[in-house]
Amino acid sequence: MSRWPVTGVPAVGCGLVQTVGIEVIAMAEGDGVTGAQPVRGPRADVSETHSAVVFFTGDRAFKLKKPVSLGFLDFSTREARMAACQREIELNRRFAPDVYLGVIEVRDPAGQVCDHLVAMRRMPASRRLSALIQAGQPVGAAVRRIARILAAQHASAPRGPGISEQGSRDALRRRWEDNIEQTGPLQDLLGAAQVDEVGRLADRFLAGRRPLFDARIRGGHVLDGHGDLLAEDIFCLPDGPRILDCLEFDDRLRWLDGLDDAAFLAMDLERLGAGELAGRFMDWYAEYTGDPAPSSLRHHYVAYRAFVRAKVGCLRSRQGDPVAGGEARQLAALALRHLHAGAVTLVLVGGLPGTGKSALSAAVADRLGCTVLNSDRIRKELAGLPAVQKAAALYEEGIYTPSWTDRTYQELLHRAAELLSHGESVIADASWISAGHRARAVAVAGGAAAGLVQLRCTAPAELTARRMSTRTDGASDACPMVAEKMAAAQAPWPEAVTIDTSATQPPGPAAAPADPLRRAVETIRPPGPAHPRRPASPYMLPD
Repeated sequence: MSRWPVTGVPAVGCGLVQTVGIEVIAMAEGDGVTGAQPVRGPRADVSETHSAVVFFTGDRAFKLKKPVSLGFLDFSTREARMAACQREIELNRRFAPDVYLGVIEVRDPAGQVCDHLVAMRRMPASRRLSALIQAGQPVGAAVRRIARILAAQHASAPRGPGISEQGSRDALRRRWEDNIEQTGPLQDLLGAAQVDEVGRLADRFLAGRRPLFDARIRGGHVLDGHGDLLAEDIFCLPDGPRILDCLEFDDRLRWLDGLDDAAFLAMDLERLGAGELAGRFMDWYAEYTGDPAPSSLRHHYVAYRAFVRAKVGCLRSRQGDPVAGGEARQLAALALRHLHAGAVTLVLVGGLPGTGKSALSAAVADRLGCTVLNSDRIRKELAGLPAVQKAAALYEEGIYTPSWTDRTYQELLHRAAELLSHGESVIADASWISAGHRARAVAVAGGAAAGLVQLRCTAPAELTARRMSTRTDGASDACPMVAEKMAAAQAPWPEAVTIDTSATQPPGPAAAPADPLRRAVETIRPPGPAHPRRPASPYMLPD
């Protein structure tokens, strides 16, 4: 075994590494460390996190676990630190086998083992993904390769009942609760009101989404992943990226939904100011994995990762890091943005025939990434008719009798409930003139722990008549006479926000009015800090 004298290294933790008299001894032959030549210098470069210190000397890096117990990890004993070092080597070789060389011992002047180090090839700091982004370098191709590497690793990653349990709705809720509880003594940095709002929004999402998380487990999306994917720990080398420093201290925190794993890096890219790249990274990951996850789940996982890092920032601030407090507040704000963007919502878009509700519904869905359920199409489907086939009838006759209408709304709301429980926000495009039907919609939203927004479209009578008379496609059969009967029968709708669709339309026969669209979007998602983009839903109904 080779002995490496290490001198000039500053004291760390509880005096485990002193400035003189320490020798590093390889634990096993063939670990990639034995036989290397010592590199002498006046002082090693040092980098510190909340749980470790890394020493850089020559072409090697050595990581020392801090003797700390932080609630979510416990390195307070030498045995625990040794096990963590061994586990770190084993797990990280999945992503970067040529970087992680082995575990070595630290002995005191008397020859007694006092600690352990992870030995690694030293990566060029200038090729950190975070450094490249901050320098304005083009990194899109590298990030796409990272998405591919992550997807490939996830495809072959271990799965099983114990792993799957950690991807359940209840396990994620416990992790949220633990992180919020652990920020309790640190809330002077984040603000108690902000932490409370994070907890409330996270719990609301989880409350109604058990079917979504159950489906993720059945689909094999929960696996043994990386668990700590940060841009600072990814190095973009000429022969491809190296992904370092996976989470090793608690298997349960590394057993997660693959989308959760990817969301960690997306969060970090956004933190670095590369929000558009973060969205593309998630799209690439979904492309390589064929993952049909709703955008709400993407946002929720990004929010969770941001809040975890906010907590870590608070801990680092308490340890004396002068910039960590500001970073923690930035990350908590990012978590809130994504929790708002990922909120699951049922939007009722109603109004009499010709008021432009279907055009507005389509435009809002395109802007916000919602699924549209159209009552006219569902009515025709229940009748066994193609959506565009005409079935015009007198008021409350044919397939427009009260019983047919009740059946149509029942089916629409059944589908809405399924979609909401699977994380899809829904726009329910129907007339909604019945207070009874609207009351059922309120119950569906409440049962799914979803938000509810009610919009009522209006337009002058001459405009609605012209729209109905010039309509050449679509599923609606309504004519001005039927519209007049419906107007007489409609119940008051005080809960709805009225949207006047008579504003000038942009080019295109089906385009929604620009001003009504803005008003509708701002009603559904009130103005505030810029929201992350929310891509369109990849499917219409859950499996």
